[in-house]
Amino acid sequence: MKIAGLVKQSFIDYPDRMACVIFTQGCNFRCGYCHNPSLVLPHLFGQNKLIDEQEVLQYLEGRKDWLEGVVITGGEPTIHGDLPDFIKRVKQMGYCVKLDSNGTNPDMLEQLLAAKLLDFIAMDIKSNPDAESYTKVIGKDATDLMPNIWRSIKLIQNSGIGYQFRTTLIPHVHPVGIADDIINFLEYDNNYITQQYRDGDTVAKNLAE
Repeated sequence: MKIAGLVKQSFIDYPDRMACVIFTQGCNFRCGYCHNPSLVLPHLFGQNKLIDEQEVLQYLEGRKDWLEGVVITGGEPTIHGDLPDFIKRVKQMGYCVKLDSNGTNPDMLEQLLAAKLLDFIAMDIKSNPDAESYTKVIGKDATDLMPNIWRSIKLIQNSGIGYQFRTTLIPHVHPVGIADDIINFLEYDNNYITQQYRDGDTVAKNLAE
């Protein structure tokens, strides 16, 4: 698996657990607000030296008595076909695993859930779950992606594990009241939060250069 970043200790990325955060390289979205352009834009991949998978596993092996969980984020982790094998090795060490995903690969999510390889899922809901709204945020035509998004939402809601849906509210992109619309779509799911947009070194700025 292409691992391009490692935060060895975090108190904020996995609810109620001290965790290590693993960043995978590559994403099928181009969200302008994303603060990980070097993980998303191929022409910036060289900014991060890939970390050998075995090196990460050795680190985790040595921290079993200290860390409680592992967060796998990106980029978009589910684009990597060897993700299940990697998580299986992490789970064998006794770690709880949280996955961050954009929900575009429900087949992968279903595979991971069926194998009981996940303990928590956080899915970004980029906007109102319709093609027009999503296209404004993700930097590509979302028409063919929406059935996958909808399926992933239902898979997660019925997964029986901890989960969270979240939306980053972007000024001048998201309309007023969008959070209420999404909550309604989610049938008033209590596991939904919003996050405020933060300016910084974003995908949009790097595409504009």
